[in-house]
Amino acid sequence: MNAAQHPTPDAPRDLVGIGIGPFNLSLAALADPLTGLDAVFYDQRPDFHWHPGLLIDGARVQVPFLADLVTLADPASPWSFLNHLRARQRLFPFYFAERFHIERAEYDAYCRWVAQNLASLRFHHQVDAVRWNPERGLFEVDYTQLDAEGEAEALGRTHTRNVVLGVGTEPHVPDPLRPLVDDPAVPVVHAADYLGHRDALLAAGHVTVIGTGQSGAEVFLDLLRHRPAGREKLHWLGRTEAFAPMEYSRLGLEHFTPDYTRYFHGLAEPVRDRLVAQQWQLHKGIDADTTAAIHDELYHRTLDGGWPDTTLTPGVHVRTAGRIATTRVELHLEHAQQKTRSRLTTDAVVLATGYRERPLGRVLAGLDPYMRRDSRERPRVDDRFRLVLDPCVTGSVYVQNAETHTHGVGAPDLGLAAWRGATILNDLTGQEPYPLPGRTAFTTFGLENGQPQIPSARHHRALTPLVDGI
Repeated sequence: MNAAQHPTPDAPRDLVGIGIGPFNLSLAALADPLTGLDAVFYDQRPDFHWHPGLLIDGARVQVPFLADLVTLADPASPWSFLNHLRARQRLFPFYFAERFHIERAEYDAYCRWVAQNLASLRFHHQVDAVRWNPERGLFEVDYTQLDAEGEAEALGRTHTRNVVLGVGTEPHVPDPLRPLVDDPAVPVVHAADYLGHRDALLAAGHVTVIGTGQSGAEVFLDLLRHRPAGREKLHWLGRTEAFAPMEYSRLGLEHFTPDYTRYFHGLAEPVRDRLVAQQWQLHKGIDADTTAAIHDELYHRTLDGGWPDTTLTPGVHVRTAGRIATTRVELHLEHAQQKTRSRLTTDAVVLATGYRERPLGRVLAGLDPYMRRDSRERPRVDDRFRLVLDPCVTGSVYVQNAETHTHGVGAPDLGLAAWRGATILNDLTGQEPYPLPGRTAFTTFGLENGQPQIPSARHHRALTPLVDGI
């Protein structure tokens, strides 16, 4: 039963999703064919878009196309990337293109195709609060329906047995640069908004890119390709000690398997925290093809005997920053290894400083008395991606991409989206609509004997049956 078949306005739903990014979109696609499951997903945006500011020409998704919304849980799903190509009559061109990694713009187009065809999605709906109603044994989800201009149009409330949070991440701005971003007169933008400011950045006299991850590399490469040889006037700085390649060996990639996720979840909290900090190169390094393209472009510009007017310096962090004559920025830098300091004056700054998980407090404030937290006041999340709540709460709140501290570096990875969504749906329905693999990695991550344990489906709660004629 999809949202269009909701029996009565007052009947509780089985699942309400908050946020429609790739992970909840994956869950919605996997939930779509499940007869008897009444699910709806809310998002305040007018429609689906995936990192629109970073859909740079040629930039590719860092996981294979098989890591689409559904394939790794259901290869026969009508919502697969290959079926999207078939529906758009692009399957043969893709076959001849021989692309295992697709461009970001193509992944975005695929997700928008799915979003436009799922009846369970509700855009222009801003979720304001989630509460537990002990009398009814249900969650109350309050929302505001927005008009085309994003203004409040109507208020509503939905009751549901379960909730899934997929609110995603938000751009991170380091504290020294936050006042500059907040001032619209100063040319400092986060990489998330790069394409919207690209023309102004290309016109700026000198541009500094801060951040040595994939986004920083893609922005630097794009600027480099479109600025005149010998007059590039580009700086690229970052905190990491090198422009490090992403770990992309085949055994290294097994850190993004269900096997490793289960292993990581079973570790002690201090060990998990230490590992997440140490494993940055698994997901924050630079794709080898991108570093090669940057080197090729720089090398090409030396053919006439000169060197490009670029400075690439890792191991540097910004201590403070300020404005000069309103339109320029002065960065106060410190080199970690040399313990030296310097100043850099620039006309524009692009912050490729990554993303952080969105705080759940605003939406989940009403559930705070029921939530169980770890030693650092973070929500505890069990092996089925459920927030650990007081036993009096009989419903479940699932989380997607808010559990790095409990499930590891695979939490934001697109390759685990379908598996996590299948795990959630198996648990929620008390059945096994999506059988999960017993083993997914050649690596055995711990010393304990025995086969990997797959979370079993719950069987104690039945869903509302489908009513004939509805």
